[in-house]
Order: sequence, then C-alpha cells, then structure tokens
Amino acid sequence: MSPEQEDRLREPATTGAELSAAVRNRLIESRLTPNAISIVGLLLNLAAAVLVWQEYFFLGGIAFIVGSVMDTLDGRYARASGKGTLFGAFLDSTLDRIEEGIVLTAVAFHFADAGESFAAAMCVVVVLGSLMVSYTRARAEALGVECKVGIATRPVRVVLLSVGLVFAKGADLVDVELLAPAIYAMAVLTALTVVQRVWHVRRQLRALAGDTPAAGNGAAQV
Repeated sequence: MSPEQEDRLREPATTGAELSAAVRNRLIESRLTPNAISIVGLLLNLAAAVLVWQEYFFLGGIAFIVGSVMDTLDGRYARASGKGTLFGAFLDSTLDRIEEGIVLTAVAFHFADAGESFAAAMCVVVVLGSLMVSYTRARAEALGVECKVGIATRPVRVVLLSVGLVFAKGADLVDVELLAPAIYAMAVLTALTVVQRVWHVRRQLRALAGDTPAAGNGAAQV
C-alpha cells in the first residue's frame, strides 16, 4: 500500500476525532452545566412514567432509555468540562433514585390496575432493593470502605427495566410480555446485591481490623 493510500485511510478517523474534539470543546465553552443535563434526564423519566401510566410502554421505554443515558452523560460531562461541583454530584445521585422510583411506581400502578397484585408487590421490592443497593455503598464509603461489588448495579437495572418496557405486552410495536419477568429478575438481583455488599463490607472491616485478609473490590457502578 502506498503512503497516499495509507493517508486516505487514516483521514476519516482523523476527521472524526477532530470533529468529536471540536464538539466537546464547544460544549465545554458553552453555558451548559452538568446540572442542566441531570434535570433533562429527570424530565425524560417523568415523561416515561406518564407514558407507562397511559400504557404506552414502548414509547415509555424509549424515554426511559434516553433519560438514563442523560444520567450517564452528566457525570462524564462534569469530569470532562471541569464544571462539576459537590452539590452537582449530590443532585445527580439524588435524581437517579427519584427517576428509577417514579418509573417503577408507574409500572406498579399498571400491574395493580390489571389485577396483578404479585407483580405490583414485586415493584415495591425492586424500589426497596434499589435504594438499599445505593445505601449500602454510601454507608460503606462513610466507613472508609469502597463498595462497588454486586450484580444489580444501576446500569444492569436500567437495561433490565428498559427491555421489560420495550417488550411489554400491549406495547406499541410488540406483542410479547417481558415486563413482569424483568421486574421479577430485578427483585431477585437487587436482593442478592444487597447481601453481596453487606458480606463484602463485613470482610473489609474485619480486614481493616487485622482479622482476615482483605477481599478484592469490584469495579461496577451503583
């Protein structure tokens, strides 16, 4: 291959990288803040809850997915732009819990309205489990122990709920039922994750006290 051909092959990648860098720099120079992205994520999740309440599951799933992506972007943007603040980090974590809760509440209402009391009850279990997954990490870190282990981290929960909403019975574009199975899976996995984190913190605290060797830490997100 000639040098000219190699240059032509490298050119699209170079152009793409330059465009990405230019967009990133423009965003950093703009007035856009991580908190604004967090608020947009909240609004999208509120829209998702309303759509689920009205049984537009597919559209609700899409709104939930996009809102969850915004929740991921706000932290990355805060780090890349240097605009992050302690309050912004606090707000981000708080809104994450609210957003997950309101969408699950809408799902619980749907099941209750349809007479599926067990599935509705499992939604409550999922909300409790999700809060405890987050709380165990926060409490552990307050004790000086990193606690990112466990299966049902937030990205996993988002994927499961998204699949359940998009492939719900009576959804706009599909005719299968994965919403209830997704809720059951989330209930089991969040409970298991809480147990994993409690066990992990116990081992780590005993290790800090010199009783047992330290256990390795995971690298998953809340």
